[in-house]
Amino acid sequence: MHGLMRLCRFRRAPWAAAALALGLCGTAARLHAQGLGAGAELVDPDHFRVCADPRNLPFSNEQGQGFENKIAELLAGKLHRPVEYTYFPQVIGFFRVTLNADRCDVVMGVGVGTDMVQTTNPYYHTIYALVYPATSDLAGVDSMGDPRLKGKRIGVVARTPPATLLAQNGLMDKAKPYPLTVDTRYDAPAKTMMEDIEAGRIDAGVLWGPIAGYYALHSPVKLTVVPLFKDKGDRMDFAIAMGVRRSDRAWKRTLDRLISDNQDAINKILTDYGVPLLDAQGKPLKP
Repeated sequence: MHGLMRLCRFRRAPWAAAALALGLCGTAARLHAQGLGAGAELVDPDHFRVCADPRNLPFSNEQGQGFENKIAELLAGKLHRPVEYTYFPQVIGFFRVTLNADRCDVVMGVGVGTDMVQTTNPYYHTIYALVYPATSDLAGVDSMGDPRLKGKRIGVVARTPPATLLAQNGLMDKAKPYPLTVDTRYDAPAKTMMEDIEAGRIDAGVLWGPIAGYYALHSPVKLTVVPLFKDKGDRMDFAIAMGVRRSDRAWKRTLDRLISDNQDAINKILTDYGVPLLDAQGKPLKP
């Protein structure tokens, strides 16, 4: 059906008129006009179709245990639609083979400003965080510039903003790098970093806030999670939105409205998962 809609929209050859006469394009248009897929859009009117990573907690997994799963369920419920997933690892080409191949209508958790898709208004704003055992001699450290971090072995995901921050503070000589791009079906570098902190193999780690907060909540060791508000230099905080196809403008407006109308409920889900939240000005969001 989606392929037919594409042909009906873009082909102006004589055979298209014949197809219209036969009612083929009209049938497709009527089906999509029942919901948000009307006109130039391909949005399924009966399902809330999401493309997500199958093994990427705390964001999503096939068991529906991630906070993006929960937020998708919340918004789908407001539209009285069931959630329908297409799972695919978030590796190079993810958008091409999922959203832009019409296998879904939304991707949760897309950075505002990405040039690969159209993004909604942000539904949360968060920051990188420093993590260390609560009982370590780092207790009270709240900045990467603290001299107590000198000589410590600190985990960092390669090619992320905190790597620059470590270099600026002379902390790279003993840093332990973890890979940035992996197939999450087989590797989970952030989880591995947290396990290394728990086991004492490294003294601390710098992680994306949602990951740090989630794993700290589930750690057998009491961990301190410090959002890096005080550190200057490379940007540490980012606003997160949902990604839709560039043609799906009405769908974007619908999602923007849903986000605005349900922001408190979204924040509750995120807080329950340990996500450090910021307001629009980049300041800590009060519970």
